[in-house]
Amino acid sequence: MSVGRRSHDGNTNVSGSDTDDETKLPLTQFYPYIRCTVCCGFFIDATTITECLHTFCKSCIVKHFFSSNRCPTCSIVVHETQPLYNIRPDRQLQDIVYKMVPFLEELEREKMCNFYKDRGLAVPKPVAVSPQGPIVLKKRKDGFPRAVFTIPPELNIYLLLEFVGAENGISDFKPLERPYICVSGEATIRHVELFIRRKMELSPKCQVDLVCGDHLLDHHQSLKDIKKFVGNEALQ
Repeated sequence: MSVGRRSHDGNTNVSGSDTDDETKLPLTQFYPYIRCTVCCGFFIDATTITECLHTFCKSCIVKHFFSSNRCPTCSIVVHETQPLYNIRPDRQLQDIVYKMVPFLEELEREKMCNFYKDRGLAVPKPVAVSPQGPIVLKKRKDGFPRAVFTIPPELNIYLLLEFVGAENGISDFKPLERPYICVSGEATIRHVELFIRRKMELSPKCQVDLVCGDHLLDHHQSLKDIKKFVGNEALQ
């Protein structure tokens, strides 16, 4: 990832390396990807709406949801009653912003410390994220380690996706490479639809309906609720 550097005229350029013969791009060219459309500032605690994948500062989107349940960018209904359920932190994007914008992380940390000190509160320590992955190495009897894939407990719903065609037929789509997916029961049918659209590279004009057994599923239904409602019919 490119790193922002401050030039003598005060502008920040982005370059692939420290050599002068490399092409330098102004930071303003990346503004659409690293700035919040609500406050027009650089992302702080970048948070993404899972329904439409638009990203904002955490404080901006939380305040916005006090008065609206729609995305500020595309106006999609995030959740009928609890839109905060459908937002997730985007730590990778936030790391990119901090690397591209000099001194931003230090300034935010200083502001946060002053906020807590002015109110006589203890400054919270950064949460260390342990790099735990789904691959666990176990030692075999012959002395060589073997890899064992373990599924995280939150991924508790197993789906088999089958394409059953369309009334008028479509030809410009990409077949699913793997029909089996493992997903959280908190996910909604809307999440599954977005996944299918991306994987099959479907046009926005294509209507995607999801059916389980004889039931046409609603976008706002969660998978765990469908599992309880449909029951054994889900296996047919």
